[in-house]
Amino acid sequence: MNIRHWKDALARRFMFLLCLFVLSLFFGIVGGLYLKASPVLVGGPGAATTFFSSDWRPTEGRFGFAGFIAGTLWVTALGVVVAVPLSLLTAIFLAEYCPRRVRDITKPVVDLLAGISPVVYGVWGMLTIVPLVRDCLMPFFSERFPFFPFVSENYTGFSALAGGLVLAVMVMPFMISLMEEVMRSVSFGVRESSLALGATSWQTTKKIVLKKAAPGIVAAVILGVSRAMGETMAVLMVAGCALRGFPASMFDAAYPLPALIANTYGEMMSVPLYDAAIMLAALILLVITVLFNMAAWGILLGLEREGF
Repeated sequence: MNIRHWKDALARRFMFLLCLFVLSLFFGIVGGLYLKASPVLVGGPGAATTFFSSDWRPTEGRFGFAGFIAGTLWVTALGVVVAVPLSLLTAIFLAEYCPRRVRDITKPVVDLLAGISPVVYGVWGMLTIVPLVRDCLMPFFSERFPFFPFVSENYTGFSALAGGLVLAVMVMPFMISLMEEVMRSVSFGVRESSLALGATSWQTTKKIVLKKAAPGIVAAVILGVSRAMGETMAVLMVAGCALRGFPASMFDAAYPLPALIANTYGEMMSVPLYDAAIMLAALILLVITVLFNMAAWGILLGLEREGF
């Protein structure tokens, strides 16, 4: 009996150390990036110029990240606006209305889309999404809304909108799978009770299923957006990645932080402070992702406290 207790205590402590190691990885990443980026933060032009200026001239020691931060937010926001409604409606159909035979075929296809390489999505975006934006969406807004603030003079099609659409297609399979699983986990007896009281199928879905599955749906959106923020190759191929300051329009070229890191790291290491600037870009991206996740999980906890 003493040996069994000793083994149990040893296993418990070993698993605790493994858990502690996993948790310490985050602080190790933050600390390592900060140490590498400290030359720009300490010896650079100042925090105000670094974070609120779009003046990016590495050879002159000017590292303004505002344009890259704006590009990241533009592309991510457009991707979320497109992906979340489509994912939610698709998940509702698969979970509540789709025949079993159709679901058995559709579900593996959705899971397959989630495993496709980002480079493939990038090539597909260059061949399909970029011409769509250039030949259809941009003329539509330019002709009908000439004073609309989202109209741009960038007629190449490589834009924040193209990056957002590709991101939406990439994260939709992931979000659909999670949302559909959450909805199907709602007790069938709850549905039967609602239908027995005279509610229609849509009323049951809207008032019962979505309310019960709300925390899981929010969690799926959080995970999808977190993945979208860090996506690199697909966005790099279709977003334009031009150093033009702030992207004032969804049709302007955007240069997100992940694309900056992948596109320039290792090319100009002879420039003073350039290595530290790229590490600072990675640190900024990490901070943005963490802040978003904290805000989103706060919303999720609020929903759980209210009984959703």
